[in-house]
Amino acid sequence: MTTSNGPTPAAQAPAGASPAAPPDRNELPDRIWTVPNALSVLRLLGVPLFLWLLLGPEADGWAIVVLALSGISDWADGKLARLLDQGSRLGALLDPAADRLYIVAALIALALREVIPLWLVLLLVGREAVLGIALLVLRRYGYPPLQVHYLGKAATFLLLYAFPILLLAQSSGPVAAVAEPVAWAFTIWGTALYLLAGLLYLVQAVGLIRAPRAGAAP
Repeated sequence: MTTSNGPTPAAQAPAGASPAAPPDRNELPDRIWTVPNALSVLRLLGVPLFLWLLLGPEADGWAIVVLALSGISDWADGKLARLLDQGSRLGALLDPAADRLYIVAALIALALREVIPLWLVLLLVGREAVLGIALLVLRRYGYPPLQVHYLGKAATFLLLYAFPILLLAQSSGPVAAVAEPVAWAFTIWGTALYLLAGLLYLVQAVGLIRAPRAGAAP
């Protein structure tokens, strides 16, 4: 990913000081036509194709190929952004957005095909809805979006690997028997970390919003 770790937590701020605000994405160059951004756009264009492959012809093999190519482009755009010094405001937004869209698309498709339970979908999509509201509140107070936390990256990694293995587990034979427990292990750990990362984002957001009020208090 092209984004950095999250902001310094309030607990690490010097005594008597306000918590540090997260690094402002607006400080990044305002560039659009870069190689990393082109790769990110291609990743986004792959989301509807990925969803159609899962729900239309149920071509799970091709859906896994699209997801794998997305993962390769995710690694490549971050690498190229550093090598070519082409980090940008747009890229910092597109990268995590693509990850979230692939997760939501996979959740919807797997739930409709009854591969995963509905409560799991509601749990993860509800997390995204809550963080979306938190983002709007942060903007209302003049703060930029929180940076992607390493815990969120780990959770996204686990979930994006869990979904194709879940599809593999729907087949028959010894491969499916081995894939099923591995898939659910990735799913459970990925979900737990995804929710924990969301909780950390909320704690950071509340700390940033309350900081000016605490500084103004006697």
